[in-house]
Amino acid sequence: MIKDQDIWTILPGNGPLLAAAIHNGHHVSREALEQMAISEDDRLREEDPFTGDFTLIGDTRIIALRSRFEFDLNRPRGKAVYLKPEDSWGLKVWESEPGPEIIKRSLEAYDAFYAEAFRLISAMIEKHGPVVVFDLHSYNYRRKGPGGPPDDPMENPEINIGTGTMDRDHWASLADRFISDLQACNFQSRRLDVRENIKFRGGNFSRWIHDTFPGSACSLSIEIKKFFMDEWTGEPNRQIMNEVIAALQSTVPGVLEELKKKIS
Repeated sequence: MIKDQDIWTILPGNGPLLAAAIHNGHHVSREALEQMAISEDDRLREEDPFTGDFTLIGDTRIIALRSRFEFDLNRPRGKAVYLKPEDSWGLKVWESEPGPEIIKRSLEAYDAFYAEAFRLISAMIEKHGPVVVFDLHSYNYRRKGPGGPPDDPMENPEINIGTGTMDRDHWASLADRFISDLQACNFQSRRLDVRENIKFRGGNFSRWIHDTFPGSACSLSIEIKKFFMDEWTGEPNRQIMNEVIAALQSTVPGVLEELKKKIS
């Protein structure tokens, strides 16, 4: 039996904004962990720690608790369990291919999450009309090692907004407003490097939202470069994190204004 508290946590609110951190989780079930070859440090490096904190931007917040290395909620169902190293950036996840029981339980958990997301978003639409989902992620940019040079900033914006899964014509004004407001905010006496579809275009969760709720839900896939933490030690910089949260929250009035235009 799937216990939702083992897979995600929901912090309910009243409003049309949902913030999700579906790669925040680090926990792995005992059965899966016994068969895993990947180290905890390597897992953490490729997860999205602290993205749950960024969900403060939403009225309602949903934060995943399980590691993407057990099942990845941002991949299509048939690819949700990494079976081969090529599924996971060349990392060997399993000592040997996981047995059918582990895969079955993982997919049951995957299905339970999407069923809950359907219920939650449907209820928000019924109550508020069109909604916005902030699909929050983070990404590495120091893959040459802790002492190596960072990846080329021209190809790695501080915040990448993925809009590749949405009906860009329908949601253009909202997406453009969100991006321009985020670019305009004062961040440490400068402007954040915010660009669209440079590093990522959006994953399965955003695609599912747009396919399932066409015209009623806009999912912005927000990938934040891990400049707010040390991606090799896992240590956060809380000051920078708080400033990123403030920058994200500065976009809320504009997003709500654009949403109202969809209702009127």
